[in-house]
Amino acid sequence: MTSTHCTTVTTTHGPIRGRRDKHGVVFLNVPYAAPPVGRTRFTAPSPHSGWTEIRDTTRPGPTAPQPARNSFGVLDMSPYFGPGWQRGEDYLTVNIWAPQPEGPTRPVMVFVHGGGFVAGSNRAPLYDGTAFARDGVVLITVNYRLGIPGFLHLSDAPDNRGMLDVLAALRWIHDNIAHFGGDPGNLTLFGQSAGAIIVGGILAEPASSGLVRRAIIQSGSGTAAFTPEQAGIVTAAVGRELEIEPTAETLADVPDADLVDILPHLAGLDLRTPTHHHPLAGITSFSLVSEQQPATTLATRGSGIDLLIGSNLDEGSLYLAPLGVLAGSIEADLLDTAARFHFRPADAVRDYQTQHPTATTAELRTLILGDGLFGAGTRRMAAAHASAASGRTYCYEFGWRSNSIDGQLGASHVMELPFVFDRLSLRSLHGPRRLLGSTEPPAELASRIHRSWVSFAETGSPGWPSRHPAGGHVERLDSD
Repeated sequence: MTSTHCTTVTTTHGPIRGRRDKHGVVFLNVPYAAPPVGRTRFTAPSPHSGWTEIRDTTRPGPTAPQPARNSFGVLDMSPYFGPGWQRGEDYLTVNIWAPQPEGPTRPVMVFVHGGGFVAGSNRAPLYDGTAFARDGVVLITVNYRLGIPGFLHLSDAPDNRGMLDVLAALRWIHDNIAHFGGDPGNLTLFGQSAGAIIVGGILAEPASSGLVRRAIIQSGSGTAAFTPEQAGIVTAAVGRELEIEPTAETLADVPDADLVDILPHLAGLDLRTPTHHHPLAGITSFSLVSEQQPATTLATRGSGIDLLIGSNLDEGSLYLAPLGVLAGSIEADLLDTAARFHFRPADAVRDYQTQHPTATTAELRTLILGDGLFGAGTRRMAAAHASAASGRTYCYEFGWRSNSIDGQLGASHVMELPFVFDRLSLRSLHGPRRLLGSTEPPAELASRIHRSWVSFAETGSPGWPSRHPAGGHVERLDSD
């Protein structure tokens, strides 16, 4: 202890100094692995060399190299994406919010941010862990490699290096969290969007055994991995942009800024092959790379991990309404959207129209896109876990609709996050072109959802019935 407002903890890499607040202690920018520089940007993460002097961890640190991104069309997304690229090599770090260290050991929750595998960080305002510490949980948010260093498929480098970073963070947490009052045997890994896809990949990864007790997948997909052939299309495009044969060796001397600068030129790549659609429909050119989808692996491998999994009612609206292309949707748009995911798009559209006979064309377009991106892959992952795992499976659908963008945004992708983190008071979320819109969101719903996530971490149950292999209960998270 250095003062009444600071506290010191000794980790396996060296001593760190955090700050106290009314709900516990906070440590920011704590390294869990060595800085990825030069050639090591394309290797598996390695242990940090450590330090002997007390390291100040009271201020936020650098973030992974990434392009500027704080909006989708007219929608302000800065609370989600955070401050963008804050330069500095030592960015493989975690932020930690812990209750007062006195008392019993606490459950641990580790959050993996989204951002299309190319953007975002643990510095985003949405991911403040104060509410979790207030309610008796150690909350940790993780930075990981993004874009080309994190996920480009290379012949002389391991795939999914960003996911390997998260696994390295979990190992560091397992070895150190007791010093922060956390229980290393009761760790819940959770993530949203790209972060949720990474969580699903980790569940299917044998190396995660013993590190995770429970998992939460928010608006992810168990079927979003690229095949090596699809990933190779991205690799070839990187080579064309840089005018090199892209390997870890040739990329070693390319500055991070140059790797970031070419990312916009990779947008919209056609990754369709004769046997596979682009699983993320062009919203990003990066994902996990695998011969087999995580849901398929999980169905075969099984798991003893409890899983809470779900998606939002209007996932697809985030990629349509802010761009001004939703309100004027016509039948041709339905066919174009369905063609992203279905080899027989006309049949798919007719199926959706039959299942939703009162839906408008705009509503059907939102549904088809959201289902293709996240809904179908979520259901596939839930079914795989329920059929093969010894752990319990809990399903939800988030349904509260924001009136943002003239009421078009609804229960879009990302909308559940302020409720999970109990952050409805964040001012940058409120307004006609901001996530929560211009009406007051229901505080009681945030309390309910946040408490369910905490309860799941504590006990393995969010407070509603689990799913059985043939289907079962899906909890509707709404204010009605």
